[in-house]
Amino acid sequence: MHELGVVFNVIDTIEDVGKENNLTNVQTVTLELGEVSSVVPEYLTDCWEWAKKKHPLVADASLMIITIPAITYCEDCKQTYETMKYGKTCPHCNSSNTYLQQGNEFRIKEIGIAD
Repeated sequence: MHELGVVFNVIDTIEDVGKENNLTNVQTVTLELGEVSSVVPEYLTDCWEWAKKKHPLVADASLMIITIPAITYCEDCKQTYETMKYGKTCPHCNSSNTYLQQGNEFRIKEIGIAD
């Protein structure tokens, strides 16, 4: 389970941002997570709940996850389609000359603080 390492990386990044901006208490952390990013949202949430208690800056922060759908582009027919539904083969022309256009992302979108 690499989600724990991912969570520690997120917390390290938030702590760096916190130092740069004199933050003392983060309320929310919003992550954008691609549908095929290889990060399991449920594991990520469980790891977050465990790890945040060890870091005062995020100890009370809630984690919000925005899922980015996986979209594949077909170079032959120039159309896009849902990757999770059809995989690598284009449902429009049956070509496998395709690539993932989005859905592999993992990024911190927002760090929310109290007003």
